[in-house]
Amino acid sequence: MKKILLAGESWMSYTTHVKGFDSFYTSVYETGEKWLKKALEDGGYEVTFLPNHVAAEEFPYTLEELKQYDAVILSDIGANTLLLPCATFTKSVKMPNRAGLIRDYVLDGGGLLMIGGYLTFSGVDAKGKWHDTPVQEVLPVEILTVDDRMEHCEGIRPITVKEHAALKEVKSSWPEVLGYNKTIAKADADVAVLVGEDPFIAFGTYGKGRSAVFTSDCAPHWAPPEFCEWPEYPAVWQGIVGWLTEKE
Repeated sequence: MKKILLAGESWMSYTTHVKGFDSFYTSVYETGEKWLKKALEDGGYEVTFLPNHVAAEEFPYTLEELKQYDAVILSDIGANTLLLPCATFTKSVKMPNRAGLIRDYVLDGGGLLMIGGYLTFSGVDAKGKWHDTPVQEVLPVEILTVDDRMEHCEGIRPITVKEHAALKEVKSSWPEVLGYNKTIAKADADVAVLVGEDPFIAFGTYGKGRSAVFTSDCAPHWAPPEFCEWPEYPAVWQGIVGWLTEKE
């Protein structure tokens, strides 16, 4: 059974409620991995999920640890979460650069998938900040240095423009999404699906490994219910991860 490491897809919200003279606070912890995780597990993959607050300290610090997995998925997780471990931020302790480890992992034969969101690629207010990391070197698209969100509250439909082995089981039209991260395809990118004029799904080969990007979300809000409940949703993820972990 192939092993997949999924990092990100979690958030905590703290809300102030004001009712006239009085106010109070509520907090909630939520995750958005269930659709993706189920799709992969139904395809026979073993998925280890590291929510953002857990990934900050438990994402692997060595190449040997990372190589226990056949593919790594980064979904709605900012670069700072991996670049600023607690020991470095609070005590100035030198730690391994985990963005560099991800690059080395791909070059040594690993698979990498980056999924869009408010903190992957560039993201909201450019806080995702993946452009200036070694991960950029092994992605098939160039990440912007400004806020890259393309919000489409009216809906926008991805269009397949090129056949690719990873998407051979996707037969029907893509459901609309509500937004995506704008990127620029590299010269060596294999862009299979566009959204507007921008890459939606693209693939690349780097060193001994492979990488792919899916520039919208795998869960709400950019991926509305009709996308997450689309009968071919599992085939998309199973196909992409299958291609990433395929051994030549």
